[in-house]
Amino acid sequence: MRQVDLSALSAFCPRMALDIDFVRAQFPAFSEPSLKDLAFFENAGGSYPCRFVVDRLTRFYRERKMQPYWDFEPSRIGGEEMDEARTRLAAMMGVEADEVSFGPSTTQNTYVLAQAFRQHLSPGDAIVVTDQDHEANSGPWRRLAEDGIEVREWRLDPETGFLDLEALPELLKGARLLCFPHCSNVVAEINDVAAITAMAHAEGATVCVDGVSYAPHGIPDVGALGCDIYLFSTYKTYGPHQGLMVIRRELGEALPNQGHFFNAGALYKRFTPAGPDHAQIAACAGIADYVDALAETLGAGDAPPRERAARLHDAMRLREVELSRPILDYLSAKNSVRLLGSAQPERRAPTIAVAAERPGAELAKDLASFGIGAGGADFYSPRPLRAMGLDTDHGVLRVSLTHYTSEAEVDRLIAALDQVL
Repeated sequence: MRQVDLSALSAFCPRMALDIDFVRAQFPAFSEPSLKDLAFFENAGGSYPCRFVVDRLTRFYRERKMQPYWDFEPSRIGGEEMDEARTRLAAMMGVEADEVSFGPSTTQNTYVLAQAFRQHLSPGDAIVVTDQDHEANSGPWRRLAEDGIEVREWRLDPETGFLDLEALPELLKGARLLCFPHCSNVVAEINDVAAITAMAHAEGATVCVDGVSYAPHGIPDVGALGCDIYLFSTYKTYGPHQGLMVIRRELGEALPNQGHFFNAGALYKRFTPAGPDHAQIAACAGIADYVDALAETLGAGDAPPRERAARLHDAMRLREVELSRPILDYLSAKNSVRLLGSAQPERRAPTIAVAAERPGAELAKDLASFGIGAGGADFYSPRPLRAMGLDTDHGVLRVSLTHYTSEAEVDRLIAALDQVL
């Protein structure tokens, strides 16, 4: 993970503080009358889209909804806007533009990748997965066992939910691939991607990182992390419903093409079997617009794209740590619930799950009566919940915030939790 001394940032960098009024003004949802009484705490399932994305998507459907890349004007501009999204987001992640692919979802992108590795690997080859993962970055890889691939499991600690780094070297011996999450969507531990990747590469293994639960809290510097594959969902990073996938060039060109045979020469098309959603890809440039708008308020408006994204990443993390601290303090002090993951906000994402005597879905329903939007389920993570000794049918309550959450909403949540729990 990006190592950031948050206390030092807040003490010595006053411009690291986000202007919450400006932030919320960038989201149409916060001025929507039908949503005014809702405190939204299901951001891990999908964030509100920013106005830049909404405007770009609307404009594309109104003015450019036709096959892109032809010479006539609206078609040409539509193609340029699609290229703009790929180019600008790649620059913010520290990778090349054609190393970025879009697909209908991260689940679909991972499935396509797994099919490429199914052809690339041989029976007897070993891969390593974890039981801390969302099923999207676990199930497709585990299915490779059907073709004789050895699947090894890096297991979490049943008490803490954390992955033990000391257990990894033995698992990596002779392994071809390591798949793990940047952070879990129920435990929320932020794994040290750079360190884990270095360990895997030292053993000759390729690294695939599921960043779905991390990327909403700051666009990652994929180039610095060093992993070979990084995936996340743009509908959780204030954009439309797409999956974004970075595949570094050497690996992408070595894996078998999964797209049309005539697209094999284009790296960003090799792992997109179906035609892309033109409008949504073009709208993803709005995510970059949002990063730039907030970077301007942080004094980084003239900085290179990667630096702008890094500045905003740190500001988001700083704000989210302070927002989640009172929630974590409240829940960790409550004997009637089990907080999953760390009570220290600095080492986790602000995605907070608790197990209680009552089912998670019942608790979420009760919170809804107080105007709190939260979820109760297994959140497509039955493996980590079972590994921690929890009943997936019973489920957990999950509340998840992001940098646009207000202090008043946090106060409302804690007051409602006090009634529900």
